[in-house]
This record gives sequence, structure tokens and C-alpha cells, in this order.
Amino acid sequence: MTGELPASADGHPTPPRLDGVLDRVTDGVFGFDAEWHVTFVNDCAHALVCDATGETVTAEDLVGRSIWDVLPELRDTTFETECRAAMRTRESVTFETHYDPLDAWFDVRLYPSESGLTVWMHESAEDGHDSRERREAVLREMYDVIADRDATFEEQVDDLLRIGQRILGTAYGTLSRVRGDKYTFEVVRSPGDIEAGDTVDLSATNCERVVLDEETLVLADLAAEAPELTERAGFAEWGISCYLGTPVIVDDEVYGTFCFYDTDPRTETFSDWEVTLVDLMGRWVSVALERELVEEQLRQQNARLEEFATMVSHDLRNPLNVADGWLDQARETGDAESLDRVESSHERMREIIDDVLALARAGRAVDDPVSLDLGRVAADAWEQVDTDGATLTMDLESDATGDPKRLQQLFENLFRNAVDHGSGEDGAAGLTVRVGSLVGGFYVEDDGVGIPVADRERILESGYTTADDGTGLGLGLVDDIATAHGWSVDVTESESGGARIEFTNVD
Repeated sequence: MTGELPASADGHPTPPRLDGVLDRVTDGVFGFDAEWHVTFVNDCAHALVCDATGETVTAEDLVGRSIWDVLPELRDTTFETECRAAMRTRESVTFETHYDPLDAWFDVRLYPSESGLTVWMHESAEDGHDSRERREAVLREMYDVIADRDATFEEQVDDLLRIGQRILGTAYGTLSRVRGDKYTFEVVRSPGDIEAGDTVDLSATNCERVVLDEETLVLADLAAEAPELTERAGFAEWGISCYLGTPVIVDDEVYGTFCFYDTDPRTETFSDWEVTLVDLMGRWVSVALERELVEEQLRQQNARLEEFATMVSHDLRNPLNVADGWLDQARETGDAESLDRVESSHERMREIIDDVLALARAGRAVDDPVSLDLGRVAADAWEQVDTDGATLTMDLESDATGDPKRLQQLFENLFRNAVDHGSGEDGAAGLTVRVGSLVGGFYVEDDGVGIPVADRERILESGYTTADDGTGLGLGLVDDIATAHGWSVDVTESESGGARIEFTNVD
């Protein structure tokens, strides 16, 4: 037989005397050079090629041809990926793959050398058939879990972790939540004392790499494959020696990880099937959490719509009844002053409608925040408010990221509230409104009559008001805009006894 003989496992050429021996081997043996040309096929490999192509060719005809031309169906498969990786790393590897033209599963072993690659292929007819059946059974089991409408999300995740532990042979399986530098166990299957709700430093875990890279991390033997991770508590203190974890993505951000691990290293790497299985589970968890997020948003929107309907029907009815009364009187008497009162009621209804629409829009997340000068925004807002003689004192030099239009609306509502509710019997003349800086935020206060202690907890609720003619939407709108920006709001008292509203977590 012509062509270069394959290299052995230690990288040396196979002695010529093994030529006939390889032909008697019931596994397919191929030899490729560095350019992927066939250098050798034994009798079994030759038969496999003929069966796959449906052509009768001699072994000599195959030598010198590119394997990707001989068997083009191998392109873009696990076989090609592993072969190219073995040639690049010069490391032997074993894997299982399915070859579609033969509808057969093969256990493949690759032995690379500087001059080429030797490929041993064992057809696992019975084992492969059983493997496919097992995989189909696992997928059906997974489907039954995720399709169970009576199970809670936590129960479904627990069942997926149970399946993963069984297939991977690991003792631990967890769904985690990552917030900043903290890692919280949410659903746990563990033989130890780890419980849901436990929190550790993210930097102590292998999951940190998953979170940072947003990619699945596969480590059959952590010490051998990622020695830089052995300094972490996960290995040094907890003894985690093998790990397979995938990121959970919710609303385009990393929510946490879905992972499996054990204190014993694996003797063989995780298979493609095992990695794919964990990826599938992680993606379902991501979708389920995304769905829960959307459903919660819908519940909030429905509650907001119901709240709006109640407020609109209640708050519009009074000025509408007033307008009807004055309109009837105008018809009877022709009194122009009655029509002025009708116009005033209509203006009141327009204000209520504007407030309700503003409140409806305020709950939306800030999609395109920009860097802005809060002092400049506050000054612009003051120019848009009928201040009725009140004075603004500004001591705010702070930048923030947000929606300038909605933040101007926030300041306008604060100023209107101060003028309308902080003034005494003589109106707003003499009232001073101050805007100043806080650590991590700012405040808006006045020296007016203030907000009673009993009302401070509810004053930010939409629809709550202490005035007979108020809608209670102004400060509710302020709270919603602040929440949309991730800020915290607190109602307190200024030094002079007036109202003071503080905003923190401003960045």
C-alpha cells in the first residue's frame, strides 16, 4: 500500500510491519498529512468510505486526496472541529460523533504528530443505538418537566438539576443569582450544607468566569485544565475539581449561572452531548425567567391601568359635574361669568388628563440615558412653572445619567407641589425652594407648611392627596420617574419645618 503510514500515539511513524496488522483491525484507521490529504486507510476505513460514498474506489485512489473532498459531509461537524483542534494543540483526544450518511455513531480517537494525524474510528452500532435512545429519553424527560404547568419554576429547575446530576454524574447542581460581586444560591441540589439563599463572594467561584465571559465553562479536571482557578475558595476550601456551567441571560444581561460540579475530577472530558444538554437547560431557565419578568411587567401594567381608570373616573367626574352645572346656568341666564367657570373646569380636566398620561409614561424604563447636569435641568424646570412669587435657591453641582425630559418633569412636579401645597394663606410670595446636593444624590426642600408625619409614607402614592382639589398624581409621578432611573426617594422635613424630598443612589 502506498502513502505515508500513520503516526502512533507517541508521534512516531507506524513501522511497516504493522501494515498488514492494521488491515486486520476491525476499526477504521486513517492517516492524514498536515494538509489533510489521505496518506493511509486500512481495509475497514476503505470499506467505510465506499459505504459512505456509494462508490467503489481502491485504497490507492484515496491516497493523496483531501479527506474533506472524499467525505464532504464531515465538514462543519464535531469531527472536523476536533481534528483541527488536535492538529493545533498536538494533543490526543477521544470523542463520540454521528456520521449522517451511514446513520452510525463512532467512538473516535485522534493521535496528532508534527507530520499529520492518525484517526481510529470504532463503530458503536449497539452502544450508539442505545445512546441515542437514552438521549431521546432524557430529552423527553426534560420536556415533561418544562411542560408541567402545575409545577412551580423552582420545582422545574430542581427537576432539571436532578436530571443533569444523573447524566453528568456530579454531586452538585445549582441555579445561582449574581448581583454585583455577590453570588446567591437560588435552587440547590447538594449532599452538603449549601442551601437556597446562601450567599458567597462571586470571586470565590468558577462561575465568575462564566459571568464575565458569558460563555459555558467546561472543566473535567480543574487543576489540570485551569490551574489559575485553584487559588479560589471553590477549589482550595470546597474542593470543587470538575465543573460544567452555563450563563443564564435575562433581558440581555447575565442573571446568574446554571451549573454542575463535583469534588472529584473526571477521568474523561465532558462529552459534546453533556455540554449541549446543560446549554439547553440553561437556555430554558433563561427563557422561563424572561417570561416571568414579562408577566410581572404585564401585571404591573394592568394594575396601573386599573389605577388610572379609577383615578380618571373619580377625578374627572367632579370638574365635569361642575362644568355641567355652570353650563346649565349660562343657558338660563346668559351670564358670561358662568361660561368662565365652565372654561376653568375644562382646564382642570385637561390638567388631570396631562398628569395621568405623564404618570402612564413614567413607568417605562430609561432606554437611552445620557449624561446631564442636574442643576441645569432643575433650573430649566423652574422656568416652566408658575411660581407665584416663590424664590429658587440652587446649590446643586452634580452630574447624573438619565432621560433629560423626564427628569425635567420630575423637577417641575416637585416645584409645583411646593408652590401649591407649601404656601400659606398669602400664596407663594415669600416661599423659598432650595435644591442642594447630598452624598450620592440631591434634595428639593421648601420653607413652607411641610408634610404631616402621618402623610409622609403615602404622599408618593399615585392618587393620594391631602388637598380637596388635588389629583395626587404629581408626587406619584416623581416617584415613578425616580424609580425608572434606579433612584431611591425619601420624604422628610426641612430645617425650617417645610417639605424635603431626598433622592439617593443617583449616578
